[in-house]
Amino acid sequence: MTMAPHPVVQAIIDLSAGAIGRFSGVCATATFCPLPVLGGAACVFSGQPLDTAKVKMQTFPTLYRGFVHCVVSTYKQVGVRGLYQGTTPALMANIAENSVLFMSYGFCQQVIRFAAGLHKDAVLSDMQKACAGSVASIFSSLVLCPTELVKCRLQAMYEMEVSGRIAKTHNTVWSVVTSIMRNEGPQGFFQGLTTTIAREVPGYFCFFGAYELCRTGFADYMKCDKDDIGVAPIVFSGGFGGACLWLVVYPMDCVKSRIQVMSMTGKQAGFFKTFMTIARSEGVRALYSGLTPTMVRTFPANGALFLGYEASRKLMMKQFDD
Repeated sequence: MTMAPHPVVQAIIDLSAGAIGRFSGVCATATFCPLPVLGGAACVFSGQPLDTAKVKMQTFPTLYRGFVHCVVSTYKQVGVRGLYQGTTPALMANIAENSVLFMSYGFCQQVIRFAAGLHKDAVLSDMQKACAGSVASIFSSLVLCPTELVKCRLQAMYEMEVSGRIAKTHNTVWSVVTSIMRNEGPQGFFQGLTTTIAREVPGYFCFFGAYELCRTGFADYMKCDKDDIGVAPIVFSGGFGGACLWLVVYPMDCVKSRIQVMSMTGKQAGFFKTFMTIARSEGVRALYSGLTPTMVRTFPANGALFLGYEASRKLMMKQFDD
């Protein structure tokens, strides 16, 4: 007999599983390490150059001919250190976002059941789960935006200084945080929040929708329950969900990066105006600058994310089996 945990306990389980899942997802791009902590650190260092290249290419699309050129140029200009700018806020952003996302995902599923007039233990359809994930992303955006702001500014700091748009300064996490507090106040950490939400809501509908549809397809083919499809199908489903997310929302992510970086000058326009300016003056192709390193990184990372989430959640939920 299975006893449903208290809603607060359920929320803690979902939050913990989300954090563990993200830790696994970050480790997916790293070489094998027998210790989880070292593996987690290795994953950040292996994936960060790809994210740095993405942000640089999004913000300065005419400066780099492609992914390899961006990485090589950054290495020549700043050294290896330049490829790892923003590592600390990147790790904080990933773990905080997914902890809140999966905790909210469980809560939003209950909201969907209530809205649809279903029993609290009713199994939701794949599309209903996609809607729950979409709503949950609004909550995760609130913790993601400030950390991504600091990360993006650190990653693009060299180009902003060389171009003369900002004065040369110390490019550390603490210097960026104190600069935002001094010049923009607490609300400055939420530059690009509207764009972040505009990216996350449709993105996570596709993310959870594609993941659940893919799992359903595997379950039907294997003639088993979705929770019993095994490791490889879960990893593939998670990677497929991540790929769908980025293919759909990448232009909005490009606009978000541009707003967060250019807001250092104190005169950056909002989402719609920035989007139209890029499309008109630089072309639609500029909205997809940096897509290659993003896709290289997303499939293994999100496959491991869902594997870690499902495995840890199932293990914790077993405590309520009687």
